[in-house]
Formats: sequence, structure tokens, C-alpha cells
Amino acid sequence: MCDDEKRKEEEHCACNCIAEIVNKIIHLQRNSFKKCCKEGCDRPFLGPDSLECYNTRPVSFYNCTTGNIWTVDNATIFRVESLDDCCCTCRALTFENGVYTSTNTFFTINLKCVSAIKCYGDINLNI
Repeated sequence: MCDDEKRKEEEHCACNCIAEIVNKIIHLQRNSFKKCCKEGCDRPFLGPDSLECYNTRPVSFYNCTTGNIWTVDNATIFRVESLDDCCCTCRALTFENGVYTSTNTFFTINLKCVSAIKCYGDINLNI
């Protein structure tokens, strides 16, 4: 199990590694609107004003004991919302016909029980 005393040190390291990635994702998502709403000469992107701005990096998590993908309410893809130490709050996403949709299903996962994180291509999610 993830809370096995023999793995305590390994889990702490794993949590730190995955938590760093999750923290970076949160930072990118929170700052995406600031970058996309700018106009003028210092706009941080090239291209037309109608350029789509991405605000979400969808992720999946893998269980440290079984290696299986985490599933919550039949969802396996999530949007990271917040991080408190090793506790990560996420929003479940649906993915149908190549389109992601946000849900109102939130959950908290202990990153000590996560062995891997998979990131998908950035998207613009209506949240």
C-alpha cells in the first residue's frame, strides 16, 4: 500500500517530484488569462487577436500500487485546480468526440499514492 512504512521515504520523494509538476501546471493555468487578454505592442504572442488561448493542461494519474490509471466517476482525465502539500484537488473532465468538457465533479488525491502523471495537449476549457 502507499502508506507502507518501508516506502515512506520513497513516497515523500515521489510526492515532491509529482507535486513540482502539478504546481507548475497550476501556475501556467492561473497565468494563462493574463497573457491572452493583453493587447498592444507588448502582447506576449504573435498572430491575430482571435488566437485561441489555452487555459488547461489535462492530466491523468497512475496508482503507485497497481500502476492502473486513476478513475473518478468514469473519468480518467482531470484538470488540476489546487495543491496543498501532497493533496491535489482536481476537476473531472469528459472527453468525447475529441472534445473536452469540464464537470462539477471535484476530488482530492494524495500524490503519495501516485506513481506517474500523464499530460495531454493544452486546451481551452470552458470553466
